[in-house]
Amino acid sequence: MLVSKRYLIFMKYFIITYGCQMNHSDSEKIATQLELAGHKSVKTASAADLIVINFCSVRQGAVHRALDQTQKLGNKKIIAAGCILPSDQKKLTAKNISIWHPDDYFYQAPLRQNKFSAFVPIMTGCNNFCSYCAVPFTRGREKSRPAAEIVNEIKKLLKNGTKEIILLGQNVNSYQDQKIDFPLLLQTINKLPDNFWLSFLSSHPKDMSDRLIKTLAQSKKIIPYVHLPAQSGDNKILQAMKRNYTVGHYKTLVKKLRLAFKKYRPAWPPLAITTDFIVGFPKETDQQFQNTLKLIQATKFDMIYFARYSPRPGTAAAKIKDSIPANEKRCRAQAINSLLKQQSLAINKKYTNKNIDVLIERISGQFAFGKTSTNKAIQLPKGKLRSGQVIKAKITSASPWCLKGLEKPR
Repeated sequence: MLVSKRYLIFMKYFIITYGCQMNHSDSEKIATQLELAGHKSVKTASAADLIVINFCSVRQGAVHRALDQTQKLGNKKIIAAGCILPSDQKKLTAKNISIWHPDDYFYQAPLRQNKFSAFVPIMTGCNNFCSYCAVPFTRGREKSRPAAEIVNEIKKLLKNGTKEIILLGQNVNSYQDQKIDFPLLLQTINKLPDNFWLSFLSSHPKDMSDRLIKTLAQSKKIIPYVHLPAQSGDNKILQAMKRNYTVGHYKTLVKKLRLAFKKYRPAWPPLAITTDFIVGFPKETDQQFQNTLKLIQATKFDMIYFARYSPRPGTAAAKIKDSIPANEKRCRAQAINSLLKQQSLAINKKYTNKNIDVLIERISGQFAFGKTSTNKAIQLPKGKLRSGQVIKAKITSASPWCLKGLEKPR
């Protein structure tokens, strides 16, 4: 127990989390270790003696926010965890901040913050070494959890009333536990008797096999939603990123996914596909960026998560001059957002007057907020709704980023 050995008195702790869903899942595991060591959680950083900052070196913006946060915490004891590059570790240790390595808690049972929706890590690390990505340097090589351990964890969650299971990994498609690969793991979980939603993050297009596509379409508990990062719509940029697929291959995967879901799950709603893009990769020309816009126009994504390129120390791309001015990166990001806004509105309008399953996530004021089975944000009148319910709702209106609806009478 790192904390119990280092600190002889019980402390009040507060966890600040940056980065992806895996970091949020890790924060739940960190909380378990702190509680087992006798420390107690508090609701605000100001009330805490010990601050754990779950760090993210994958994006420069997250690095700046985390480092700025350490300046605001005064004389409190701070521990940093999460995805931390060696260069950022030096900055932290120079401030007398201790580093807690992820291996210390990868297999730890989490102290869950949400009783009806659960992140379940199935693997960590990455072997792909995309030229822009720091993950192999912060989390190391791929490591898969035993399938039996994953399934047992999910069984316990379902027994305790969990309605949504989200499998996590830097590249879940490459999961492998002896003879059990990702499609077989999904099939095993799908056969569990309880009624629940199943999804996963994140997939690499190079590992999206025909067998996996068929498994997704045939597994009724897997929600009709796939996040498939594209990163660029230009083949030369994809090659420079070391993504190991082409734009044509990506388009083929999207077509196969939509055809498979239409064949095996023809009922409403259709498959929703979201993606990631990086704008302003070194030497990305205007024409190459226009190719990204063409891919977006052709594919019609339900949602796009985009980031402006920032060099990560130690990566292959960091050796190339960051040649795209910040203002140009901002303009390209705005162009994607403008196109996405048009496309998302057109897609979401098709939901109007349709019925869809909704998971209620929180209640605020007179409204209930949740998400549809296609992972779209939705707002409904509160009525008698409560967090954790799965209901049927009729969509009454749509905007680019949110749906509105009414609960259907039972």
